[in-house]
Amino acid sequence: MKEVVGLNILSEGHVVAGHRELNETLVEWVSVMEVPVENFVRKHEFVLTTGIGCADDPILFEKFVQDVIQSGASALTVATGRHILDIPERVVELADRSGFILIEIPWKIRFSDVIQEVIEAINRENELERLQGEEIRQQLTDCVLSGGALQDILSILHEKINMPVAISDQRQMIRANYNFDTSIINTLNGITDGTITQLKTPQVPLEEHPLYHHLNQYMVNGQTCYELTIFSNDKKQGYLLFMPDEQDDLSWLTMNALEHGLTACALYFLTENAIETTEIRLKDNFILDLAKVKQELTTQVISKGALLGYDLTIPYACIVGDFRSTEVEDESYSHENDRSMQSSLHSLNYYVQKEITHASQQLQRATMSTFDEGEVVIFLETNEQVYQEHVNHFLDMVERRLHDQLTNIDFAWGIGFHRGSGNVFYESYQEARAALDIHTKQYGFGERTFFEETRVNRLLMILTEEDHVVTHVKEILRPLVEYDQKRKTDLIQTFMTYQKYKGNVSQTARALNLHRQSLLYRLRNIEKLTQLSLVDADDSFLLEFSVRLWMLNKFKD
Repeated sequence: MKEVVGLNILSEGHVVAGHRELNETLVEWVSVMEVPVENFVRKHEFVLTTGIGCADDPILFEKFVQDVIQSGASALTVATGRHILDIPERVVELADRSGFILIEIPWKIRFSDVIQEVIEAINRENELERLQGEEIRQQLTDCVLSGGALQDILSILHEKINMPVAISDQRQMIRANYNFDTSIINTLNGITDGTITQLKTPQVPLEEHPLYHHLNQYMVNGQTCYELTIFSNDKKQGYLLFMPDEQDDLSWLTMNALEHGLTACALYFLTENAIETTEIRLKDNFILDLAKVKQELTTQVISKGALLGYDLTIPYACIVGDFRSTEVEDESYSHENDRSMQSSLHSLNYYVQKEITHASQQLQRATMSTFDEGEVVIFLETNEQVYQEHVNHFLDMVERRLHDQLTNIDFAWGIGFHRGSGNVFYESYQEARAALDIHTKQYGFGERTFFEETRVNRLLMILTEEDHVVTHVKEILRPLVEYDQKRKTDLIQTFMTYQKYKGNVSQTARALNLHRQSLLYRLRNIEKLTQLSLVDADDSFLLEFSVRLWMLNKFKD
């Protein structure tokens, strides 16, 4: 308003009330208004009037001025000398009490000239704000494109809007802060106790600004703060927090600066995500090449690993994991449920990688890991003497936390440790993959197998290539297989459990959750169907040899 009363067209005007408000009162528009006011005057409007209709009624004129004051107008200018000869003292006192600007101008000044100059002044101011906003936008964009950090974005933003600002990521972790009270942030995030009230309708002076409908306003322990959500690629990336001293501090320039700040933050997170995605892809490809491509551990490979944060000069054990849902039946798993499991690979990857990182940090051992079509490949820092102990401890931590989060998932692990030089990572992976394949083909999921434990099965797998051996095995086991299929029983598994416990009936019954007599009945059935005696060492060996070979050959087919 100080700039308005300083215009040439108002040089003959006189401010009769509200002098102290001239420096603080904004003007956004200008209008001419006569009685009645009703709802035709908006906030921050500079009102002109002749007082027509109130000339002979001072009480009505006072009511008219009161209505203009209540409308939130910036000021009222009265053209005196025709309808209103002088502004009544009661009206001047009313304006003074209300802190309202009241101006008197001579009748000879045309309202059209006043309107023209005021609008031109407003347009000049708007253009200046537009240029300032454009300058802010350019500064923020250049900051991001030149590799600036979130703190650099906040520094620019704080300089322009002069209020505390902070940026948090989607997990509400503070990434940058400029004079924002951290206790308020901690209360908002539930870290510390406090009183929080969210206003359903934010109280701001510029409700028509585009950002208005995206604002969240909070009262935290009696202090007011605002929050804007940062989006990029239709995904929530974080929050921009700011805390003005007064609501009127949220001017158009401030709101525009915040809008540009929001865009800059979104661009930063987009760039950060792109960099992280590229880095993850490079690491995944590097680890997969180490595991699945025969290559010597040259200086070049070691250097490339170092650039990605990996030390390839220390010994690693290779762990290969596979998984399945315990809620899926075998017959239907490969169809609709398989597609469902495929869709959950990304979330599973997230949980597995998180627990690998956690276990690695807790044990203070380096890891390299990747996830490839449902297969988890992990290289764990260890040493040859106690590598099985290290691996078991590591997997215990991973599995315990994973089962708490993914109760319907079973893992099977194969572990290899290549002793020697050359293609150490490739050989370790081959050993781990072979151990996993052999175990799952015979026993299914839910356990871990070290390569050293598969020597017998590896020998048996050689025999599965001999057709006459396979034929002989099928002849021995055909009665058992047909009986199991027809009666929906599992005599083969019963026998293998019996062998595992070295013929101890009590331990076998307990492991199979069977009554002792029920187990004895099954064992007699096995002897009857195969014509082999389980108490005869040769017969028992032949039957176990046949079952092991049959399992390997069945799953190989």
